[in-house]
Amino acid sequence: MLLLSLALLGTMTVAGAAAPGFAKEKPNGRSVQTGIEVLLDNPELVKGKKVGLITNPTGVTSDLTHDVDALLAKKVNLVAVYGPEHGIRGTEQAGSAPGTYEDPKTGLPFYNLYDKSPEEIAPLFRDVDVVLFDIQDVGSRFYTYISTMAYAMKAAALENKPFIVLDRPNPIGGEKVEGPVLEPGYESFVGIYPIPIRHGMTVGELAMLFNDRYLKKEIGKKADLTVVKMKGWKRDMWYDETGLPWVLPSPNMPTVETAAVYPGNCLFEATNLSEGRGTTRPFELIGAPYIKAWELADRMNALRLPGVSFREAYFNPTFSKHAGVNVGGLQVYVTDRDKYDPVHTALSIIAEVKALYPDDFAWRTDNWIDKLTGSDKVRKAMDAGTAVDEIVKAWQEELEAFKKLRKSYLLYH
Repeated sequence: MLLLSLALLGTMTVAGAAAPGFAKEKPNGRSVQTGIEVLLDNPELVKGKKVGLITNPTGVTSDLTHDVDALLAKKVNLVAVYGPEHGIRGTEQAGSAPGTYEDPKTGLPFYNLYDKSPEEIAPLFRDVDVVLFDIQDVGSRFYTYISTMAYAMKAAALENKPFIVLDRPNPIGGEKVEGPVLEPGYESFVGIYPIPIRHGMTVGELAMLFNDRYLKKEIGKKADLTVVKMKGWKRDMWYDETGLPWVLPSPNMPTVETAAVYPGNCLFEATNLSEGRGTTRPFELIGAPYIKAWELADRMNALRLPGVSFREAYFNPTFSKHAGVNVGGLQVYVTDRDKYDPVHTALSIIAEVKALYPDDFAWRTDNWIDKLTGSDKVRKAMDAGTAVDEIVKAWQEELEAFKKLRKSYLLYH
């Protein structure tokens, strides 16, 4: 497995904006060069090779040039492009991706990888010499792009094709690790390996972990993996401190603030509460028709959870749960992201809703919460009335074990 890092050339030309009160002050002179820019400065890794690229709208340079255009401008022989959930162009809602088609701009074949097994993906790599991966992750286990990366790595290994990860920042930082670790028997596309909800790693670091710990066990060999390291990223940096432009990774991930609350508030997907899909503040707005917003907001603010405040909110989703219905609930405001624990906060909201509206609250009937949390322990504990602090305490031992494991794969300080 090869790591590549080149000297930083120049500075970022576009700075991402952040909401007042959320971003830290950007340190002078701190800017990040992503893996694609490092590769473009020295494209020897792909020179003379037929290249396949796995990407989506986030695959851009700091001046917002898309990877496809940037690679073609460097005379790289790009022959195929592949997309994850939501598609290469990012047009599809959750659980969807367009099929295979010819890109009208470049004439290149665009292939959908979503909902395909490694064995189904492998033939799509047959006519390329090397596979590149460049997609912005958001730092949560159940965000499916890291599952696509793992499946594609397996497929590349099956076809004996080198796999190159062009690294990008973890937008919610690389220090904090939170939430339960997925247990054996609860694997799914929203959690294929035993990592916690908030893993605190970059896609390059995760690729190394996956390759070293799991691929050989599953398919008998590792991928021929190269990670092209970033230049200038530090583990304590959030995305709005990198100097890079924010491109929404999926239709319901519009801002860095969304990514901050997502590790916790995605859990509302597994309930009969709206997680804010169909609004302009997905995952920040939480609600249901049966909730008295002022009542829930008062209860949540009385808990004085660290780094977060709540506003009673009312909204009418345009699609997804409760579409076209006025609902009451909360807007979640992160006031100190270093103290805020999104998983603990989300479970506290669920606990208060269950206490206030025991006859109305319901989990999804498919026990989706078990897939998101990585076992049935959280659901059973909450249904038994166990205090949230005790639920969180119960996964600390496994979390500490993961922290020790991940140390061997961290590329940045």
